Amino acid sequence: QVQLVESGGGLVQAGGSLSLSCVTSGRFASIDAMGWYRQAPGKQRELVAGITSGGNTNYSDSVKGRCTISRDNAKRMVNLQMNSLKPEDTAVYYCNARVRIRSFSVPQDYWGQGTQVTVSS
Repeated sequence: QVQLVESGGGLVQAGGSLSLSCVTSGRFASIDAMGWYRQAPGKQRELVAGITSGGNTNYSDSVKGRCTISRDNAKRMVNLQMNSLKPEDTAVYYCNARVRIRSFSVPQDYWGQGTQVTVSS
């Protein structure tokens, strides 16, 4: 059973910073890409930032320059540092990991339970 547990959400004023963390646990061979997604009320879930096993990153245009994604493969952890937060960043943030249960199995997507980020104006 693969589990992802997020932490670090909360309430912050506009212009402030938050750091999100996600730890992956369970029995599996490896983790390919990891990422952070968010879903605001009434909107679809969208990618915020992603990072490959080799450390290549990509960001949505809405957060580029304000967020930094990183991962610690030994700790099976992915982090998201968010700066200069805006009210429109308010959403539930979900951690995603693309996991191979066995070395040559097809990678499967796993999700955390989500953590609320609220940015007040």
